[in-house]
Amino acid sequence: MSKNSILNFTKSLMNKKTGIAVLATILFISVISAMLFVGTKNTVALTINGKVLEVQTHANTVEELLYEQSIQVSEADLVSPSASTLIEDGLSVEWEEAKKVVITIDGEKQILQTTADQVSEVLAEAKVKVSEYDKLLPGLNDKIGPDATIAIEKAFEVTLVDGVNEKKIWSTSTTVADFLKQQEIQMNEFDRVEQRMDELVIPNDVIQVVRVKKVTDVVEEATGFALETRKDKNLLKGKEKVVQEGKKGLIKNTFEVTSENGKPISRVQISEEVVSEPIKRVVAVGTKVVTASVSRGTSTTTSAPAGGREFYVSATAYTAYCYGCSGITATGIDLRSNPGLKVIAVDPRIIPLGSKVWVEGYGYAIAGDTGGAIKGLKIDLFMASKDDALRFGRKQLKIKLID
Repeated sequence: MSKNSILNFTKSLMNKKTGIAVLATILFISVISAMLFVGTKNTVALTINGKVLEVQTHANTVEELLYEQSIQVSEADLVSPSASTLIEDGLSVEWEEAKKVVITIDGEKQILQTTADQVSEVLAEAKVKVSEYDKLLPGLNDKIGPDATIAIEKAFEVTLVDGVNEKKIWSTSTTVADFLKQQEIQMNEFDRVEQRMDELVIPNDVIQVVRVKKVTDVVEEATGFALETRKDKNLLKGKEKVVQEGKKGLIKNTFEVTSENGKPISRVQISEEVVSEPIKRVVAVGTKVVTASVSRGTSTTTSAPAGGREFYVSATAYTAYCYGCSGITATGIDLRSNPGLKVIAVDPRIIPLGSKVWVEGYGYAIAGDTGGAIKGLKIDLFMASKDDALRFGRKQLKIKLID
């Protein structure tokens, strides 16, 4: 080996040692620097959406810390403490990402970004008020998750008229059928609702339930009886005798009475039944005309005949031509054509018409007439002339009923 070669080798070896020494020095300095860098980091408890992490950081503020962790913070997110808070060792930082909540009110939507966990908190944040009558889903105290939806149906006032009872009710939009079900309205067989059952209930509606009642009414009604008259030749003319008493019949009518809300609106007859037939009244009408067979003239037999009923009466006299007289007696005797007949007017309750009598001072006669003033124990003697009647005046006489 030449001297130059040895010299070059020696130089080369010295250069390598120098390089190694420099590298070692740089490495040492880097390690020391790294140790010093790590040693100067702050330890922070970072909570991300409820999950706690321990983070070593040189960030100066909370905002820098979150950026360092690649967290993009929106305005609606929850950051505690505030983003401008300086980082200190042992600091606790919380970040909660805002959720999107869709609030639907009667079909109209609004979107809210919020970190609230409860429906009531979300609605308060959105400044949405609900009443006790509103329909809310989910409930006020329910928790909400991400991308949650809150549906609200606002209640409105509806008038319910149930028969004659009226009241105001708060309701949400629904059909008439569902509304009545909610109000526990029971419908009977004939009841009806003025609206269609599938019709939607809207604000200020009047839902009217008509209470229909049908009852059966049975009415018994008396029917009149017929009158039948029969001629009776054995009964004095002008006299009547009831042969058969009349009796009213009975009909049972059945009606269906329909009422709405307590007021009758119709009454329909559905049947008629004859319970008993009427019995006609039969009356015999006398056709017998009394023929005066007693003597004519002025016979005044004084002696009373044997037998018969005897009593005293107050006697007066009349003629066939008195005021208002027709000349025809109650038994059909024509006095004007037979002025010589002996006829007396009597009270039929005392002396039956057609009876033969003997009258003191007058003789035999027939009880063939009546008079308005002849009541009780009174008689009126027929006289041929007015003068005879006036001369007779009024007397107390004995009378005897022969037959």
